[in-house]
Amino acid sequence: MIELGLARVARLLKHTPLPWRSVHVAGTNGKGSICAYLSAVLCINGVRCGRFTSPHLVDRWDCISIDGETVDESLFRGVEGVVRRDNSSRSIGGTEFELLTATAFEIFTREKVEVAVVECGLGGRLDATNVLKEPLVTVISKIGLDHQQFLGSTLEQIANEKAGIMKPGVPCVVDATNPESVLEVLNLCAGMTGASTVLASLDAGDELVWKDIRGLGLEDQQLMNLNCAIVASRLALRQLSKPLDVQKSIAAIRDVKWLGRLQRVSIQGLTGRIEDVLLDGAHNAGSAELLGSHVGRTLRTADQSVTWVIAGSRGKDLKDILHPLLKPGDNVVAVEFGVVDGMPWVLPAAAKALLEAADSVLEGLCGQVCDAGQDVLGALQQATKIAAGGPLVIAGSLYLVSDVVRLLREMRVSNVSL
Repeated sequence: MIELGLARVARLLKHTPLPWRSVHVAGTNGKGSICAYLSAVLCINGVRCGRFTSPHLVDRWDCISIDGETVDESLFRGVEGVVRRDNSSRSIGGTEFELLTATAFEIFTREKVEVAVVECGLGGRLDATNVLKEPLVTVISKIGLDHQQFLGSTLEQIANEKAGIMKPGVPCVVDATNPESVLEVLNLCAGMTGASTVLASLDAGDELVWKDIRGLGLEDQQLMNLNCAIVASRLALRQLSKPLDVQKSIAAIRDVKWLGRLQRVSIQGLTGRIEDVLLDGAHNAGSAELLGSHVGRTLRTADQSVTWVIAGSRGKDLKDILHPLLKPGDNVVAVEFGVVDGMPWVLPAAAKALLEAADSVLEGLCGQVCDAGQDVLGALQQATKIAAGGPLVIAGSLYLVSDVVRLLREMRVSNVSL
């Protein structure tokens, strides 16, 4: 269950000192990659750096890392147990995300991190992570329509909620590609809060972005996310009185791997397919536009349709997600992701509903279609047959990405044990 508010998480953290500083990141799209780039740059420049992002990918503790390494399961479970017992004994009634946030913050304190890069779970103003009082920097990425039932029905209303992470005297790095109306709201909120806004734009990109990064083949929005991270890194390091080593930072950026975002993976062990597939967690219109652009630039050809394995969360506007992705003649295999550990309220959209949305978007001009039900492995195998070596993309939900990564991990474990 999603229940926003700060009172419960504040009680959970009442006896936990938070001596470390933070960089707090909100927005609709790009938050995770900004956090990944940010933590990598801070770490390579001598900062012991924690990172907390959500949701987890496969295991509940993989959303918490220190110096680029996921925390040990034993550490996570030990601290989580303490938090849960406290929640129960004092009848706090913390939500799953609030318990996870308290666990992450307690781990950062125990492991003596210097800075934690923290991603908002949902919104900003009332998100559990907003118990952070004195961040070094805040960041607001690209804002789009998502979670309207909690944040408001317009971009401007959502921007107002995201701006709730701004703090007096703290610089806020803002993605300058946001619509003008959104930027106006953010500037107004900054003025009322006493924060300052720093626009990150590709037209005035940091030297790191333009010196060596263009060769990575990033989409424009990925470059924008990277630019936000670099601008925020400079501001944070300046306050820590630490210099930024340009060459080391470039190397760290090149090494960043953000799983489930425009990721090429092999599913040969699961399906026999020789060619890699593209795995992406695009789950709203904004992220779908980025994925659709990337597929159009790198995979789609005039004589070859794209085969999609698609899932989605119940309650999402499926047509909005599929519209930037599908083109006439594309093949669609619809599937329902499995149970999400620690998030029982997240439910998959019915495969039938996904196919109906695809048919509506393409006005009946679909290629082959398949309802795979709840069989993710079966969906991959069927898509492999349909694609016949052509482009294959897995998308629509981070929870589908999780299921696929889990299948790949189980396959590797099984092969090792043989």
